[in-house]
Amino acid sequence: MEKATFAAGCFWHVEETFRHLSGVVSTTVGYTGGMLKNPTYEDVCTDKTGHAEAVEITYDPQKITYEQLLKVFWDIHDPTTKNRQGPDVGTQYRSAIFYHTAEQKSIAEQSKNDLEQSGKHKKKIVTEITQATTFYPAEEYHQQYLEKHGMAACPR
Repeated sequence: MEKATFAAGCFWHVEETFRHLSGVVSTTVGYTGGMLKNPTYEDVCTDKTGHAEAVEITYDPQKITYEQLLKVFWDIHDPTTKNRQGPDVGTQYRSAIFYHTAEQKSIAEQSKNDLEQSGKHKKKIVTEITQATTFYPAEEYHQQYLEKHGMAACPR
Protein backbone atom coordinates (compact mmCIF):
# COMPACT_ATOMS: atom_id res chain seq x y z
CA MET A 1 0.00 0.00 0.00
CA GLU A 2 1.08 3.58 -0.66
CA LYS A 3 -0.06 7.00 0.51
CA ALA A 4 -1.04 10.12 -1.42
CA THR A 5 -2.03 13.44 0.14
CA PHE A 6 -3.99 16.15 -1.65
CA ALA A 7 -5.57 19.48 -0.72
CA ALA A 8 -8.24 20.86 -3.06
CA GLY A 9 -10.57 23.01 -0.99
CA CYS A 10 -13.00 21.70 1.60
CA PHE A 11 -11.83 18.21 2.52
CA TRP A 12 -15.36 16.76 2.68
CA HIS A 13 -15.81 16.87 -1.09
CA VAL A 14 -12.25 15.72 -1.82
CA GLU A 15 -12.55 12.76 0.54
CA GLU A 16 -15.91 11.72 -0.85
CA THR A 17 -14.56 11.66 -4.40
CA PHE A 18 -11.42 9.65 -3.66
CA ARG A 19 -12.90 7.08 -1.30
CA HIS A 20 -15.14 5.70 -4.06
CA LEU A 21 -12.29 4.96 -6.46
CA SER A 22 -11.41 1.34 -7.10
CA GLY A 23 -7.98 0.71 -5.59
CA VAL A 24 -8.37 3.27 -2.80
CA VAL A 25 -8.19 1.35 0.46
CA SER A 26 -8.94 4.21 2.87
CA THR A 27 -9.20 7.98 3.16
CA THR A 28 -8.66 10.25 6.13
CA VAL A 29 -9.41 13.97 6.23
CA GLY A 30 -7.09 16.16 8.22
CA TYR A 31 -4.63 19.00 8.37
CA THR A 32 -1.10 19.24 7.00
CA GLY A 33 1.49 21.74 5.86
CA GLY A 34 1.27 24.08 8.85
CA MET A 35 3.24 25.08 11.93
CA LEU A 36 0.97 24.24 14.87
CA LYS A 37 1.19 20.76 16.40
CA ASN A 38 -2.10 18.91 16.82
CA PRO A 39 -4.32 21.60 15.27
CA THR A 40 -8.07 21.49 15.65
CA TYR A 41 -10.62 22.49 13.04
CA GLU A 42 -11.16 25.73 14.94
CA ASP A 43 -7.39 26.43 14.86
CA VAL A 44 -7.14 25.80 11.13
CA CYS A 45 -10.20 27.97 10.41
CA THR A 46 -8.38 31.01 11.84
CA ASP A 47 -6.22 30.91 8.68
CA LYS A 48 -3.18 31.45 10.94
CA THR A 49 -1.75 27.91 11.34
CA GLY A 50 -0.59 27.42 7.75
CA HIS A 51 -2.38 24.07 7.50
CA ALA A 52 -4.37 22.95 4.50
CA GLU A 53 -7.53 20.89 4.76
CA ALA A 54 -6.28 17.72 3.08
CA VAL A 55 -7.07 14.09 2.43
CA GLU A 56 -4.58 11.31 3.06
CA ILE A 57 -5.30 8.39 0.76
CA THR A 58 -4.06 4.85 1.21
CA TYR A 59 -4.16 3.06 -2.12
CA ASP A 60 -3.09 -0.15 -3.81
CA PRO A 61 -0.72 0.80 -6.66
CA GLN A 62 -1.54 -2.52 -8.36
CA LYS A 63 -5.15 -1.34 -8.77
CA ILE A 64 -4.81 2.45 -9.18
CA THR A 65 -1.74 4.47 -10.03
CA TYR A 66 -0.52 7.75 -8.59
CA GLU A 67 -0.99 9.23 -12.06
CA GLN A 68 -4.66 8.21 -12.01
CA LEU A 69 -5.10 9.78 -8.57
CA LEU A 70 -3.53 12.99 -9.87
CA LYS A 71 -5.94 13.06 -12.81
CA VAL A 72 -8.87 12.93 -10.40
CA PHE A 73 -7.23 15.61 -8.23
CA TRP A 74 -6.89 18.00 -11.18
CA ASP A 75 -10.46 17.32 -12.33
CA ILE A 76 -12.26 17.96 -9.01
CA HIS A 77 -11.13 21.51 -8.31
CA ASP A 78 -9.86 24.74 -9.85
CA PRO A 79 -6.06 24.69 -9.54
CA THR A 80 -5.83 28.30 -10.76
CA THR A 81 -7.35 29.99 -7.70
CA LYS A 82 -4.96 30.82 -4.88
CA ASN A 83 -6.23 30.04 -1.39
CA ARG A 84 -9.83 29.46 -2.38
CA GLN A 85 -12.26 26.99 -3.89
CA GLY A 86 -15.70 28.32 -4.66
CA PRO A 87 -17.04 30.21 -1.63
CA ASP A 88 -14.31 28.83 0.68
CA VAL A 89 -11.49 31.36 1.14
CA GLY A 90 -8.25 31.06 3.11
CA THR A 91 -4.91 29.28 2.99
CA GLN A 92 -6.55 26.17 4.43
CA TYR A 93 -8.42 25.81 1.11
CA ARG A 94 -5.35 26.02 -1.12
CA SER A 95 -4.57 23.61 -3.91
CA ALA A 96 -1.63 21.43 -2.92
CA ILE A 97 0.01 18.10 -3.57
CA PHE A 98 1.98 16.75 -0.63
CA TYR A 99 4.37 14.15 -2.02
CA HIS A 100 5.66 11.20 0.04
CA THR A 101 8.51 10.07 -2.22
CA ALA A 102 10.89 11.53 -4.79
CA GLU A 103 9.01 9.54 -7.43
CA GLN A 104 5.69 11.14 -6.42
CA LYS A 105 7.33 14.58 -6.57
CA SER A 106 8.58 13.95 -10.09
CA ILE A 107 5.24 12.55 -11.27
CA ALA A 108 3.32 15.46 -9.69
CA GLU A 109 5.60 18.08 -11.25
CA GLN A 110 5.29 16.44 -14.68
CA SER A 111 1.52 16.18 -14.28
CA LYS A 112 1.26 19.88 -13.37
CA ASN A 113 3.48 20.83 -16.32
CA ASP A 114 1.43 18.68 -18.69
CA LEU A 115 -1.79 20.32 -17.48
CA GLU A 116 -0.31 23.81 -17.92
CA GLN A 117 0.83 22.94 -21.44
CA SER A 118 -2.56 21.47 -22.35
CA GLY A 119 -4.25 24.86 -22.36
CA LYS A 120 -7.21 23.48 -20.38
CA HIS A 121 -6.96 26.42 -17.98
CA LYS A 122 -6.58 29.99 -19.20
CA LYS A 123 -4.97 31.13 -15.94
CA LYS A 124 -1.72 29.92 -14.36
CA ILE A 125 -1.92 26.82 -12.18
CA VAL A 126 -1.03 27.80 -8.61
CA THR A 127 -1.07 24.33 -7.04
CA GLU A 128 1.76 23.87 -4.54
CA ILE A 129 3.87 20.71 -4.71
CA THR A 130 5.59 20.19 -1.37
CA GLN A 131 6.95 17.36 0.69
CA ALA A 132 4.45 15.71 2.99
CA THR A 133 4.90 16.60 6.64
CA THR A 134 2.99 15.49 9.71
CA PHE A 135 -0.63 14.75 8.86
CA TYR A 136 -3.06 15.37 11.70
CA PRO A 137 -6.36 13.52 11.28
CA ALA A 138 -9.37 15.81 11.66
CA GLU A 139 -11.96 15.30 14.33
CA GLU A 140 -14.11 12.18 13.92
CA TYR A 141 -17.21 14.14 12.91
CA HIS A 142 -15.33 15.30 9.77
CA GLN A 143 -14.47 11.76 8.63
CA GLN A 144 -16.77 10.69 5.77
CA TYR A 145 -18.89 13.71 6.63
CA LEU A 146 -20.97 13.77 3.46
CA GLU A 147 -21.86 10.09 3.72
CA LYS A 148 -22.79 10.44 7.40
CA HIS A 149 -25.16 13.27 6.48
CA GLY A 150 -26.65 11.65 3.39
CA MET A 151 -25.21 14.27 1.03
CA ALA A 152 -23.56 13.73 -2.32
CA ALA A 153 -21.87 17.14 -2.35
CA CYS A 154 -21.08 20.05 -0.06
CA PRO A 155 -23.90 22.48 0.65
CA ARG A 156 -23.48 25.85 -1.08
